[in-house]
Amino acid sequence: MGCCYSRVEREETVSRCKSRKRYMKQLVKARQAMSAAHTMYLRSLRTTGSALLQFANAETHLHLHHHPLPPPQTPPPPPPPPVPMSPSSDTWTSVTASPALPPPPPPPPPPPPAPSSTWDFWDPFVPSSSRSVTEEEWEEATTTASEAVVTVTGAASTAAPPSVVSGFSKDSSSELAMVVSRNTKDLVEIIKELDEYLLKAADAGAQLSSLLEVPSSGFSSQSSHGGKVYNYGWSLSPSSWTWGSSPKLSGFGKMGCNEVVKSNLVTIGGSVNNVNINSSHCSTVERLYAWEKKLFEEVKAAETIKMEHEKKVATLKKLEMKRADYMKTEKTKKEVEKLESEMMVASQAIESTSTEIIKLRETELHPQLIDLVKGLMCMWRTMYECHQVQKHIVQQLKYLNAIPSAEPTSEIHRQSTLQLELEVQQWHMSFCNMVKAQQDYIQSLTGWLRLSLFQFSKNPLSRTVQESKIYSLCEEWHLAVDRIPDKVASEGIKSFLTVIHAIVVQQAEEHKQKKKSESVFKDLEKKVVELRSLECKYGPYSTPESSGVARRNPVAEKRVKVEMLQAKAEEEKTKHENSVSVTRAMTLNNLQLGLPHVFEGMVGFSSVCMHAYESVYNHTKSDSQEVDVKRLQP
Repeated sequence: MGCCYSRVEREETVSRCKSRKRYMKQLVKARQAMSAAHTMYLRSLRTTGSALLQFANAETHLHLHHHPLPPPQTPPPPPPPPVPMSPSSDTWTSVTASPALPPPPPPPPPPPPAPSSTWDFWDPFVPSSSRSVTEEEWEEATTTASEAVVTVTGAASTAAPPSVVSGFSKDSSSELAMVVSRNTKDLVEIIKELDEYLLKAADAGAQLSSLLEVPSSGFSSQSSHGGKVYNYGWSLSPSSWTWGSSPKLSGFGKMGCNEVVKSNLVTIGGSVNNVNINSSHCSTVERLYAWEKKLFEEVKAAETIKMEHEKKVATLKKLEMKRADYMKTEKTKKEVEKLESEMMVASQAIESTSTEIIKLRETELHPQLIDLVKGLMCMWRTMYECHQVQKHIVQQLKYLNAIPSAEPTSEIHRQSTLQLELEVQQWHMSFCNMVKAQQDYIQSLTGWLRLSLFQFSKNPLSRTVQESKIYSLCEEWHLAVDRIPDKVASEGIKSFLTVIHAIVVQQAEEHKQKKKSESVFKDLEKKVVELRSLECKYGPYSTPESSGVARRNPVAEKRVKVEMLQAKAEEEKTKHENSVSVTRAMTLNNLQLGLPHVFEGMVGFSSVCMHAYESVYNHTKSDSQEVDVKRLQP
């Protein structure tokens, strides 16, 4: 039996059906993965915007003021912190009062002035001559940004910039028309506008979410905790499929739609009736998978009968040639006739199942695929428009100057920075997952179509017009997805993650230096108390008794230690103040470096996606028009 089964599996028709089933199983998984990845990407757009705004608010609350004019002035040095003194010690008073804090270092020199603005009026559909679209230029820019993440810069430019207006101002030539000059915005206002357009970009995926059947309450197949997604898999559900007299399958397997679980397919007299099944894309692909499993079992059974029939026919010929026993010959003849009857029934079952697959493919799957292409086209068109606006919004960052602040990074701000790093990391991951899920989906679909269209009709000329249309659609879609360069956008998000991580590291260094400074000052206070005690006991100017033997002077010794510790405390305090200045300047500098790369990459990616899906959709419409013309011809 094992050898026979293995031989059946190797037969071309059975092998092709097995591959068809495998591709359809992959498509079921890919559809669910694409739905989950789509949801997570839209969520990451929203949460990244929210985290950015929270981060900007926390930074602003540290009195980090942004001014385009005038250049920052060096603030006067702060007075030294008061140190407890002994009222009986004139010497200690002179020691604590004499050292003065050195003035903080002057602000870093400003970079070269930024060029004057040239984007008061712009059309997002006309590529900018200064924008890089090749990956080589992008990698060079990314390298530059990575090298500069630890660079501290001061004022960017003294020129007051134009400002982007929230919302679209339409004209007759473009979906987007005007970027109008207004008053200068501060950091929070700029980030708030970015957040608004990230929300608009996320809202652009609503139609596609509906087509992908994303439930409003989220996915049972995935869970998120602390911004981390643990599972992109799919839920397990029981199935209740009945195949009548056909070989019973072991179950539908993993389900994603309750509608499919509730439905039954019952085979009656070679025909199949579908009961209470809606035409959602989820249920369509899962029903196709069920039919493909059924077809595989039927083709395998038919091939087994065929092989048994061939064996019996050969036996019958030998018996007839040898003029064997009449009863034995007749028995073999009846077995051959029975097998021929079974072959006919098996062939009718295969034909019936194939008809149902074709019916689902042409009446449900094909229109759904057209809707998906249209949904992707519309989504990326809106996202392109939003990212175009954001690309110009972030240009305003280069006009902001940071006045060095003595305010240390608060714990709230540290947490908001860590949250931003986590959300940008999630954005990068969800972007990569979304791209891969779309690739896996169309690859599985195209692979299945290539086998299913030529399964029983090996002559391409015999394909129907409808078959040609769905095959042409998926081939165009497959080619379009292969041409989309996702690396530039992915590296843009990743480079922003790099500069945010640099801020996290610097904030941690600042916090470490703060703890070190506080520890030294705490130790200093302890030593001062000990010095007071000695001064009270021996007097502030006590000297050793002259007995001819040198004796220790505990007050003088303790005073020397206090003076040394005070110098160390002042040194650590200065280091902490310098670290605060580095953090404040680095924060603005890294935002100025990182954010433009993000939206430069996203504009390029969304533009290519928009045009790719427009091409596929227009090709589909063109095919439909050609079919309509042919039908009108006599």
